[in-house]
Amino acid sequence: MKKIIFSPIGIIRSPFNSVKGTPIQPAAASGIPGTIELDEKYRAGLRDIEGFSHLILLYHFHLSESYDLLVKPFLDNQLHGLFSTRAPRRPNPIGLSVVRLMGVEGNLLHVMDVDIVDGTPLLDVKPYVMEFDVRQTQTQGWITGKAQNLKEIRADDRFEEKKGSSLL
Repeated sequence: MKKIIFSPIGIIRSPFNSVKGTPIQPAAASGIPGTIELDEKYRAGLRDIEGFSHLILLYHFHLSESYDLLVKPFLDNQLHGLFSTRAPRRPNPIGLSVVRLMGVEGNLLHVMDVDIVDGTPLLDVKPYVMEFDVRQTQTQGWITGKAQNLKEIRADDRFEEKKGSSLL
């Protein structure tokens, strides 16, 4: 397979200096501010973005260096297959968050509901469109009934790189 190479288009700023203590999903990060510093050469691409209340951010989990195919996600103490979770340590460490757009100043986007570590490289920004992005689900797998305390749960060290061990 051909190798795929991405270059960041900006950087995400947040109050979180490490993974530990960061909300585990945007729904648990209500009211937490952040800033997107888009590289100046992409500034023209922000035209008309202020007309959207929410944005999808795609970013690189830059603190992730390896992965395990079986993980204990933050919402459970049982092992699950990596692809049935949103664990940050992945073969392609790409993150996705939906944030609220509060304002635009030049190449800066002021956002809320940020669940991302400060300094995270931004790969792309897309408008969140309810008619495109909202789906009714019939099943939610192992997560069913486990997200009721989502707002109280914060990341711990379970996905930090562990020297000499690939198992959690």
